[in-house]
Formats: sequence, structure tokens, C-alpha cells
Amino acid sequence: MNNTERVKAILHYQPYDKMPVVHFGFWEETLDKWYREGHITEEECEGWSDGNKYDRSIGEKLGFDFNWYTCFTPAYGLYPGFEEKIVEHCGDGYKYLNANGVIILKKEGVESIPIEFDHVLKDRKTWEEDFKWRLKFDPERIDFENYEKMRQLHGSDPIGLHCGSLFGQIRDWMGFEAVCFLYMDDEELYDEIIDTVGELEYKIAKAVLDKGLKFDFGHFWEDICFKSGPLVVPSVFEEKVAHHYKRITELLNEHGIDIVSLDCDGVIDSLAPIWLENGVNTMFPLEYGTWKGELGPLRESCGKGLRAVGGMNKNIFALGTAEIDKEIERLRPMIEMGGFIPCPDHRIPPEAKWENVQYYCRRMKELF
Repeated sequence: MNNTERVKAILHYQPYDKMPVVHFGFWEETLDKWYREGHITEEECEGWSDGNKYDRSIGEKLGFDFNWYTCFTPAYGLYPGFEEKIVEHCGDGYKYLNANGVIILKKEGVESIPIEFDHVLKDRKTWEEDFKWRLKFDPERIDFENYEKMRQLHGSDPIGLHCGSLFGQIRDWMGFEAVCFLYMDDEELYDEIIDTVGELEYKIAKAVLDKGLKFDFGHFWEDICFKSGPLVVPSVFEEKVAHHYKRITELLNEHGIDIVSLDCDGVIDSLAPIWLENGVNTMFPLEYGTWKGELGPLRESCGKGLRAVGGMNKNIFALGTAEIDKEIERLRPMIEMGGFIPCPDHRIPPEAKWENVQYYCRRMKELF
């Protein structure tokens, strides 16, 4: 079996010969450290991104089979994005307008989720003037040549079609508080923004699939949950957003794609049934190290239709081999459930020791 055949077998509860060892990329600081330690080249450190040739070479050195986030990703957001620029210098940093129309604080040498000062998208006027026209379908959003390059690079390993973000990117454009207030202050505009994004992402997926391109899974990104649950009321999400998922996942199904994963950090328990009902059947990265997310409780509430990729506590890479062995044994019951592929539950952090990651990959291959 090749890795694509293994993934499909595992996520369809069918027999397979061995468990692929999967990852979800690295923080830039992690790669910087590993470069300084001599484990990777400067080219690999500077050129890495999900699914590219450097991602593949670093993964192979560590012992991974592939990165789950190897996706063909059209330009599903603002097109064009805002022109990025410094708008004000302040103290040891500066305020910066990013491509999403958000003014953030940047400080030299600091890598973290930035402080947001302001957002261009505020109301009907800014929506009409600055955003709506950036969300029209354009064939130029799709780089078909890149698909061929990905297929050549990854051979028989799985490649997903990234279908975008139906709510998370709207939250990014407006900010969390503003998007919450918009639902109460101008529900008509709230609906229009969501429907515009949903229509665009459907058209992009349809254009890609109508071209005859083949994919092994579909994928969405949201990141709309926190340590205590979702950042949107589940009933509102179900009413306003869910039907767009259903329309896109049905399109995927028509083209033979029946595994659809979704990247959402945090406690996803109250949204998982909504996603599953609307065709998203594989939760990723199922954070354990931060929120204690596990497949068992979700499987009890949602049934075997719900699969998962992730669930491995990435923080263990900073410890020792005994802790890694213990973590692997914690994963064993989920592996035996079926419909589950272990994967570090987010980017591998800077505290991770190179030799520990190699040990994890080696032990996973020995045991499974």
C-alpha cells in the first residue's frame, strides 16, 4: 500500500498494512533552532512552508511520511489583499496594516499572535467600498500549474483541496468583538458577508474540480474555538454557516472525495456535530496538549462517522523518550478505535528536541 491508500483505508475503517507517521509543520523559531544546531540547511530553514520541497526534506530527515497540511490552496480570501504598510511607529515597534485590512502591532524579533488595534471592515460602507469587490470569483485565483508541481513532488502521498474558511477569516477581518456585535446590529450585513464568502468558495472549488484535478481529501480552516468552547454561538453557526459547508462537501462527494477534514483549534465539541451533519467528517488537529481534546468523547456523541487526524501532545517532544513512550501508549486506544491517524496536535514548537522527534517517528513505525 502507498500512503494515500493507507490514509483512505484507516479513515474508512478498512484493513491497512501500517500507520503513516504524519506531522503538521513547524514554528519558524523551531526551524531557526534546528538550523543553528546543524540538523537542517539554511535553505530548508528559510524556504519551508507546508507541503513544499523543504517541508518534505525536513520531514524525511525526522522520519515522518508526510504533512497532513499538504493542500492545493487557491486564493480564497481577499483578492487582491490590502497593500501592507507601516501606519505608525510606536515605542519599540510599529503599527502595521496587513493584507486582511487589520492594523496590528509588530515588534522586531517577536513572533506571536499580534495585538490588533483596528480593522478596516466595520460596517456596510466599508464592506461595500473595501471588501465586497475583493471577494469576486476570478479564474486567476487558481494556480493550476502549482497543482502539477505538487503531484510531481508528492507522488502517491495524499494531497487535499483546501476549500477555504467560511467564518474564521471573517472573524479575522473584523475582529472577534465586532463580528459578534454585527450579528445583533446588522444581521442583514452579517448574512451577506457569510453568503458572499460561501458563494466564492463554492465557485472556486467547482472550478478546480470541473478541471478534472484529483484530490484525496477536502480541507477547511476555521480556528473559531477557544479553551472553553466556540467563539460563535453554535445555533447561530448552524443557521448561518452550516449550509455553505453542506453545499461544498456535496460537491466534493460528487467528485469522489468523501474525506473532508477541518482545522480548528480549541474545544470543538459543540461544533463537531454541526460539521459532521454537513459533510465535514475529520477533525484536525484535535488538541490534547492544550485543551485535552480526545477522540473518545467525540466518537461517543457523534458516532463512527466522525474521524480525526491529530491528538498527539506535541509538548512531549521537549521531554524525554520515556514520556514519548507514555504518550504513544495513550494514543493506542484511539488508534485501535479506527478512523484515527495520530499527528502532533499543532506546529512542532521550539522547545522540541530534534532527537526526540526522530525517536517518536521511529517508535511509531516500530509499533504500528
